[in-house]
Amino acid sequence: MLHTTTALSALLDRARVLLDRPGRAVLGIAGPPGAGKSTLAAALTEGLGPRAALLPMDGYHLSNAVLAALGRRDRKGAPDTFDAAGYAALLARLRTADVDADGTDGTVYAPRFHREFEESVAAELAFGPEVSLVVTEGNYLLLPEGPWAAVRPLLDESWYVDLAEDERLRRLTARHHAYGKTPEEARAWAHGSDQANAAVVARTREAADLRVRLAPSSFLMALGRCRGAR
Repeated sequence: MLHTTTALSALLDRARVLLDRPGRAVLGIAGPPGAGKSTLAAALTEGLGPRAALLPMDGYHLSNAVLAALGRRDRKGAPDTFDAAGYAALLARLRTADVDADGTDGTVYAPRFHREFEESVAAELAFGPEVSLVVTEGNYLLLPEGPWAAVRPLLDESWYVDLAEDERLRRLTARHHAYGKTPEEARAWAHGSDQANAAVVARTREAADLRVRLAPSSFLMALGRCRGAR
């Protein structure tokens, strides 16, 4: 059953239950483009401390050169423009990684996506044995199709972030503009390719354990408190 919560403090309490389980847990945060997944994931990892670490799905974007060769460059962000199988394999590895018998520490590395130049850099994120909770966020964590179907079973819990549609589109357009698109290009991308992807993501909402609706002002204030407390 899908429940709804709006308080960051309640979300932190819920995440701490996962953090304190034996072994390593994975929390997945899904939602459409511009809904606030990255901000929520950052707030959680800031508030939970060094035993929690963030893994954005975006690191598994196919490169621009590969997308161009496949004829998908103008659809970057669609489900088939990611290495979904590679992402699922990393989640499976994170769940089982431990200190090796030969004395190495079992650190797992992952790519990180850079919006400033629209590419991923390999092995930029490190997940050492001290990490008890991986918070991963992305659009398609709950998609039941193709290689994405392998992701949901690897999540100990999944949350879906909702945001009023007009505000989501406003934020998304502003983000595209901030990273180099003209105002016209930013609006066209947000209302075109991104909107088509958002419709796909919305159909996965009911697969989540929790629906998150957090007022933007209180959310940003809570994020500031999390950072100040560390």
